[in-house]
Order: sequence, then C-alpha cells, then structure tokens
Amino acid sequence: MAKLIAFYSRADENYFGGERRYVSEGNTEKVAKIIGGITGADLFKIEQKEPYAADYDTCVKQTVADFRANARPELVNLPESVDRYDEIYLGFPIYCGDMPMAVYTFLDAFDWTGKTIHPFCTHEGSGMGKIPSKIAAACAGAEVKEGLAVKGSEADESRPEVLEWLSGR
Repeated sequence: MAKLIAFYSRADENYFGGERRYVSEGNTEKVAKIIGGITGADLFKIEQKEPYAADYDTCVKQTVADFRANARPELVNLPESVDRYDEIYLGFPIYCGDMPMAVYTFLDAFDWTGKTIHPFCTHEGSGMGKIPSKIAAACAGAEVKEGLAVKGSEADESRPEVLEWLSGR
C-alpha cells in the first residue's frame, strides 16, 4: 500500500519566535516535503477555497471565528479516495491550540478505518498537545501514532528531527 502526506500550510505573514515575516512557503509544507523526500509518500496540500488573509492579525481573527463556529471551510479539492493508502502523514500548523478547521474538513470527507495516521505539526512554542486524541476522535477506526512537533522557525533545519521520528515508527 502507498503512503500519503496530507498537509495544511500557510505562507504569507507568519509568526517566528516573537517576530512576523512574510514567507513564500509555509513551515508545515517544508516539513511535509522533507517527510516526502524520505518516505517517497504522495503529497496532497489541503487548501481552503477562500484562504485566510495574508496579514497575520487578520488571519488570527478569521481562524478564531472559524473555531468558534466549528466551521468546515470548503476546500479547493480533495483526493478522489484514500483507499489505496494505508499510512497517512497528517500535517498542520497549530491554530488556537488545535488543527486548522480545514484539516477537519479533510478528515470528515473519508473513512479512516484501518488506516495508520502519523500527525505532525509546526508551532512556535505550543507543541502538539492533545491533538492526536482529537484526530483519533475524528477518524474512527484509525490508529493514530505519536506525533512530531517541529518549531516552525526551525522547519528548514528539521530533517534530523524528522528522521528520528520516522525511525521510531
């Protein structure tokens, strides 16, 4: 069976250890590509049909509103199926101490029975927290493994950390 890396990532203005700066590629996408290079897994980027604003403050307000509404933002597209994948690497930045709501939209779209999910996130200090249990609740029948939390501002240098995580599967 094949492996899939499904990830949500945001470029534009991001928060890096107390500073904000614009980036052309999001931190989670960087980590997803490292995982893909090591595992050979297929990559799928989870993208909202109506993306959040480019500036950080407006983006935060939009994400908070989506969390309060328990929104499921419409996605640009979805894989036709995940049936051919037995292992899923699920990546996301931490928003409001959780996964972005668009990731929940993705998870709601499929039957995860019999799948193994390896969560990974980027953050600037919060870590992964209890998100693996939230993934398990959203993905009935899946086995959710221990996750990898990468500090977003260190995503470019995260290959050794990713290798260590992958070797412990």
